[in-house]
Amino acid sequence: MPTKRPTILSYLLMLPIAIWLAAFVIAPAAIMVVYSFCTRDELGEVVYQFTTDNYHRALAGVYWSIFLRSIELAALTTALCLLIGYPAAYFIARSSPRTRSTLLLLVMIPFWTSFLIRAYAWMTILKDQGLLNASLTWAKLIPSIMNPTALLYTPTAVLIGMVYSYLPFMMLPIYVSAEKLDPSLIEAAMDLGAPPLSVFRRVILPLTRPGIYAGILLVFVPAIGMFAIQDLLGGASHIYIGTAITNQFGLARDMPFGATLGVLLMLLFILSFALLGRRQAVWND
Repeated sequence: MPTKRPTILSYLLMLPIAIWLAAFVIAPAAIMVVYSFCTRDELGEVVYQFTTDNYHRALAGVYWSIFLRSIELAALTTALCLLIGYPAAYFIARSSPRTRSTLLLLVMIPFWTSFLIRAYAWMTILKDQGLLNASLTWAKLIPSIMNPTALLYTPTAVLIGMVYSYLPFMMLPIYVSAEKLDPSLIEAAMDLGAPPLSVFRRVILPLTRPGIYAGILLVFVPAIGMFAIQDLLGGASHIYIGTAITNQFGLARDMPFGATLGVLLMLLFILSFALLGRRQAVWND
C-alpha cells in the first residue's frame, strides 16, 4: 500500500511547533555554543575572540570532579527511584480500578504544589530541630533534641530531595507498561511450573522494559543538571554542575565559561540519550 504524502495542511499544522523549537531550543543552543568559544573582559562582557581555553579549563581539575559527582548523584537517584517506584507502580497497575484511581491521585498530588515549596518543606523536616529529629527523639532513637542527627546540607539530604522529586517520573511510565500487561501470560507461566522469580524475570520484566527505559530517561537526564535542590538542601558543602553553571552566569559574571559548561552538559545529555536508546534497541531485540 503506497504511503500517503504529507499535505500542505500538515506542514502548516507543524509550523507553530517548528517556530517554537527554533526560537527557544535551537537558537539558544547555538548562542551558547558561540559564547563557549569567546572570552570576557574586566566588566564581564562577552568578547568575541575565538579560544578553546574555556574547554581546557572545564575538562581539568575541579570541574571534572563536579561533572563526575553530578553523574554519580543522577545515577544513584535513578537507581533508588527504580528500586522504590517499580514495585509501587506494579502494585497500582494490578489494583482494582477504584483503588488504582486513588493511588494514582496520591502519586500526582506533589505536582499540585510549587517545586520550591516542596524543597523548603524538606528543609523544615531535615533541619537540626526539625520534624525528623523530633520524631527520632520521641522514639528514643537519639538521646535528645540537643544532639540532633545532622542531615540538612549534606549529600544525603540532596539525595532524599532528588528521589522525592523524581519518583513520580519513574513510576508513571512503569505504571503504563504494567497496566497493559496481560494477566493470562503470568497465569500461563505459573501453570507451566515457573517459580515466581522466573515469572518476574522472564515474563513481567521484559514486558515492562519500555516503561523502565522511559522512566530512566525521564529521571537520569534532568537529574544531572538539577541545581535548585542541591542549593537548598546541600548548601555550599558540595557543588554540582547545575549550581556551577548558575554561579558562572550570576556571581562570577563569566558567561563564556558558563556557556562552556552548558555545552558540555548538553553533550552529556545527548550521550545519555544515545546510550539509553542503544540499550533499548538491545532490549527490544
